[in-house]
Amino acid sequence: MNKWLRRGLLAIYLPVAQNLVLALQQLKIWLRMQQVPMVIIWQILMVAAVLLLIPGLYLHAAPARDKVKTALRLRIMLGGRSLIYCGLYGMAAQMAVFFGLYPRLWAGEGPGPATVPGLLFNGIWALLAVFLYLANGVVRIFCTSRRLSIVRRVVMVLTMWIPLVNLAVLLYACRLVYEEYDFERGKTLLRELRTDTHLCATRYPLLLVHGIGFRDLRYFNYWGRIPRELMRNGAVIYYGNQEALGTVASNGENIRHRIFQILEETGCQKVNILAHSKGGLDARYAISKLEMAPYVASLTTINTPHGGCRFVDRACKLPEGLYRFVAACFDRSFRKLGDKNPDFYTATHQFSTWETARLNEEMPDKPGVYYQSYMSKMKHAWSHFLLCIPYCMIRHLEGENDGLVSVSSARWGEFQGIFSNSHSRGISHGDMIDLTREDYRGFDVTETYVQIVSELKRKGF
Repeated sequence: MNKWLRRGLLAIYLPVAQNLVLALQQLKIWLRMQQVPMVIIWQILMVAAVLLLIPGLYLHAAPARDKVKTALRLRIMLGGRSLIYCGLYGMAAQMAVFFGLYPRLWAGEGPGPATVPGLLFNGIWALLAVFLYLANGVVRIFCTSRRLSIVRRVVMVLTMWIPLVNLAVLLYACRLVYEEYDFERGKTLLRELRTDTHLCATRYPLLLVHGIGFRDLRYFNYWGRIPRELMRNGAVIYYGNQEALGTVASNGENIRHRIFQILEETGCQKVNILAHSKGGLDARYAISKLEMAPYVASLTTINTPHGGCRFVDRACKLPEGLYRFVAACFDRSFRKLGDKNPDFYTATHQFSTWETARLNEEMPDKPGVYYQSYMSKMKHAWSHFLLCIPYCMIRHLEGENDGLVSVSSARWGEFQGIFSNSHSRGISHGDMIDLTREDYRGFDVTETYVQIVSELKRKGF
């Protein structure tokens, strides 16, 4: 059915179905005036009621159609938006019925005079119909949308009883839902166009190396949705499996063993390393100090503090006893999570400018390895609630940053540029690894990595 024809029929159906009681009452009066037997009248009324209710039930079950084969979550979410619009339209239509039709029926301009109980029951039925559309729609988007953050959900709950404000919040939520759907729909179409293109099928497998404070867990991937998208485009993915709070030297040793495992498993001669944050320092140590250069084709560092962090310099001036006490607490916790040799004290000190300067002297770039780096930046302190304080400190000391690392510190090898977006939020340190699994206007993190890896493929790596 044509989209506009469907919308036109829906615009007619909703007011009629909402005023089912009134419509059946007037139909009954008219049939009695035609001297139709009561048995037949009741049969006609039952058929009419069923015919009006069935489309409504179908609308609640399948409120939106999508020719593109998007995920079920997106179809449910888009249907929620449609139901909210149905509810808002139904509310407006009912106001028109109340002020335009009710007085005329009360004056006896219809087939028969309208009674107070009839008008009252009709109003209750209409109110219930509108409420069900809105409730179904809100529940759908509340449970399925990824762009509705926890804060936005709380605002929806707190404002749902405030007239006009709740309307503005609902319309804002509907806009976010459509942006999310449009974004995912575009990705689905792009994937269909890229079928069998193997855009990310690099010559050598990819080794993803995580940063500090995380491990390569099976059920919560450090890299979010990125590995799946890369594999969908032909990439072969492996993980560094280094420790969360390991020092640069100990993690470099873990990476060394991991590279040999990959080479033995795949039969390849080299690997491409993609490293985020401290993982870039760990990978450089393995390449330069542990003689892994012959087995590494390229190293791509992302938001890595090659030049250190000046705010860490300040943190290192905290009382030694307090610092070591905090470090011991972290070490005990991460030992339970799987680290064999956690060393929070040393690992965090290695982010200081003097420690990275020493490491850079010990870890010069090796011939035969292609080095490149990327960076992102936040635009304001309120871009990321958890990173607002370090952002302000780094902004004052070093300028533009991602909430943890400055742009100047992240430059290494061929610097390929800074990722940001068209929105005021910017792209934080965690956003670059899809930490929150959210999409941001003007920045597609999974597509960003597809382009990074496809460029490695183009260069022969």
